[in-house]
Amino acid sequence: MCRAFFSFIVAGMTIPITIRESSEADASTLRRLAELDSARPIQGPVLIAEQRGRAIAAVGLDERRAVADPFEPTADALRLLWSWAEEVEAA
Repeated sequence: MCRAFFSFIVAGMTIPITIRESSEADASTLRRLAELDSARPIQGPVLIAEQRGRAIAAVGLDERRAVADPFEPTADALRLLWSWAEEVEAA
């Protein structure tokens, strides 16, 4: 999987969304997102969506499930994450 950072500006939004692959250093971030979403943490390779340098959503590539911050608008970020997850799976 490419380790480059991908940034997108979603139509109608002025705040860029960054999509990136998680690393071991993201374990606490993924736990926080899972707790906010009342879910268990995602295991395995994960794509994370960030806004303003803060993780707002994540999608597990193996588990094929998502967690998101319920206090942030995350619908666009989740659409991007699922789209990138499909691209990664196809590659």
